[in-house]
Amino acid sequence: MTDEGQQSRISTGIDGLDSILNGGLVPGRSYLVRGPPGTGKTILGTHFLKNGVENGESTLFINLEESEADIRKNSESIGVDLAGVDFLDLSPTAAAFADDQSYDILSASDVEKEPFIDAVTDKISSLEPDRVFVDPITQLRYLTTDAHQFRKQAIGFMEYLTSNGATVMFTSQNTPETPDDDLQFMSDGTIELDSRDVGPTIDVPKFRGSETEDGEHAITITDAGVVVYPQLKPLSHAREFTTESIPSGVPEIDDMLNGGLERGTVSIISGPTGVGKTTLGTQFINDAAARGERSVLYLFEESYSTFRERNESIGIPVTEMESAGSLHIREMEPLLLSPQEFAHQVRTEVEEHGTELVMIDGINGYQLSVQGGKEELIRKLHALGRYLKNMGVTVIFIDEHTNVTGEFSATNSGVSYLADNIVFLQHVEVDGKLQKVIGVLKKRTTQFEHMLRKFEISENGVVVGEPMTDLRGILSGTPEWSNMSQQSSDE
Repeated sequence: MTDEGQQSRISTGIDGLDSILNGGLVPGRSYLVRGPPGTGKTILGTHFLKNGVENGESTLFINLEESEADIRKNSESIGVDLAGVDFLDLSPTAAAFADDQSYDILSASDVEKEPFIDAVTDKISSLEPDRVFVDPITQLRYLTTDAHQFRKQAIGFMEYLTSNGATVMFTSQNTPETPDDDLQFMSDGTIELDSRDVGPTIDVPKFRGSETEDGEHAITITDAGVVVYPQLKPLSHAREFTTESIPSGVPEIDDMLNGGLERGTVSIISGPTGVGKTTLGTQFINDAAARGERSVLYLFEESYSTFRERNESIGIPVTEMESAGSLHIREMEPLLLSPQEFAHQVRTEVEEHGTELVMIDGINGYQLSVQGGKEELIRKLHALGRYLKNMGVTVIFIDEHTNVTGEFSATNSGVSYLADNIVFLQHVEVDGKLQKVIGVLKKRTTQFEHMLRKFEISENGVVVGEPMTDLRGILSGTPEWSNMSQQSSDE
């Protein structure tokens, strides 16, 4: 006997949702779609039916609230064509409002139940649908006298549809006055849609016969219908790669890093504003392009035009790298992007375009898309970083801290433990002049130089000096010359 979890599946018509369901719905069962108004329940059902039509199946939409004309029009407006879908339109009509149906002797439920049952059984008998979508089933409450009768009728309705070979999806209207807990118990699975501070979400708390991907997944409604972005599960992804050093192309920096950053590691470049963090990260991209490798840069805090002009002015050929296909730059709007959607974009770059270096500039901007505190930020960055490491991708996070000079801070976001490597830049005052220094704070895989060096950005690019052995207290922001250096100066 085939295990239930390994049964053949049918698609919901939404790739991301099928992924969450480990392949789709189990045929011949009923599934509840619930959530507040406007979260996309009906649209999800139309995808389910459209997919059936595309597979040569017979499909039926039993609409109990919106008219068929409105449903077809609304679906068409988001790119979901319902041609080939049969309708059983049981929605209220103007005539029902105009007619005087006081039901002096019999209740409305007694009068209307029999025509409803006849309409459904006639349609099912004639069409023999493979897929049925009922929207919303809670309208049946008006055909019953109490909650017990409603549950009995709803269970009988679902059993009738599935016993005739249909896979059923149905929606509910959950309100404080009429909760849909009873419907959750009677369904084989529950798909929950919600609208939260982090954006629209979808999850599957119940699914008989198989495991699902847990967690809150992101959902968006586009011009092409519903798109679902599953939560990133890094342990589900891995590939073999060769561990090797990835140089920056600046000899002094590579000396400090004992050859460079290792492939398949996460690095953080930190420092205050204007110190050159992005430029330093771009050096690794530039060197990767020279080796024929593809990089992608996500700009969360700087415009594309400013980035391009600034780097072109110091000899980093951004336009040339883009034209050659070795660099792809994405200017991001974090408030319009969920972490799940961003992770999907990154996966596409890595798995479909062979990207080998990913740089995120910067962590503060990315946190806006997370729309949560540091704990949530760390969780998302950990998952993204772990996925990229498993895929052999070199990762660079740019992190800005607020101290221009003074008290040293490795990172501002509390994510230093995620990094295999930490390279920091700092402003310091020397003899009344503002200078920059570079140092390596952490490197897990190899030894590294523990000295600080002068760092500057000239018209010819990044320039790094010799180790600064004659100064003390550099990270305080106001270093002092060593006694020996001062003595030599006095002489």
